[in-house]
Amino acid sequence: MFFLSKLLPLFVYPLGLSSLLLILGLVWLWPRPKRAAMAIASALLILFFSSNPIVSGKFVSTLEWRYFPPDPVLTADAIVVLGGATQPALAPRPWVEVSEGGDRILYGARLYNQKKAPKLILSGGRVTWRVGGGPSEADDMKAFALAMNVPESAIVLEGRSLNTRQNAVNVQKILKAQSIDSVLLVTSAIHMPRAVAIFKKLGINVIPAPTDYLVPTESYGQAIATVEGRILSLLPEAEALSQFTRALKEYVGLVIYRLRGWV
Repeated sequence: MFFLSKLLPLFVYPLGLSSLLLILGLVWLWPRPKRAAMAIASALLILFFSSNPIVSGKFVSTLEWRYFPPDPVLTADAIVVLGGATQPALAPRPWVEVSEGGDRILYGARLYNQKKAPKLILSGGRVTWRVGGGPSEADDMKAFALAMNVPESAIVLEGRSLNTRQNAVNVQKILKAQSIDSVLLVTSAIHMPRAVAIFKKLGINVIPAPTDYLVPTESYGQAIATVEGRILSLLPEAEALSQFTRALKEYVGLVIYRLRGWV
């Protein structure tokens, strides 16, 4: 079921759906040329709009701008950092590395150093068939936390969860075992709406502490203030397509989780 949950949505995301339409267009090219033309045109439109920087930025902001970092950041009994932000130390990497969401562990460790909570709970397993093995993401994040002067005695690892629902369920067990009442929840801003909904559904007293913003409010729109920027904003970008897909993934996840009663 976990494998299917990763496989099936790929045909809903822009790249997978466009590829499927292009394949259908090739199949229909000779027997049904009109239908083939519609499939190919649909694929091109999907790719064009989903890879447009303006469209992608607007779409991403509908998730990211729901939660902003609290000012000031409140104190809590623990800081919970969700995985999905590290790469294992597999050759030729000299050490564990951070991915796009690597700000999660960096921000979580910073909050600890600012004395916002006495404990740092790192939650995340590892899908071994995707990366070829290695320790859990919780272990990877621990290495970064130690490098940022977080004492090992303050770190609690949860290295079995493979999705956000499992993050919340497994963390809840730790909170109950250690009589922890409130937590600062650290994850990417685009992921925060789904994460908060899941944690609150379980009755966890959670304070959102988002990081890893893809669309900053202060600079949004400045890129199209010039003629050059407006021209480039009309052209497809691979990064914009990736960000659009991430946002769509979150909305798909919210729908599925709501149907399952998890949010």
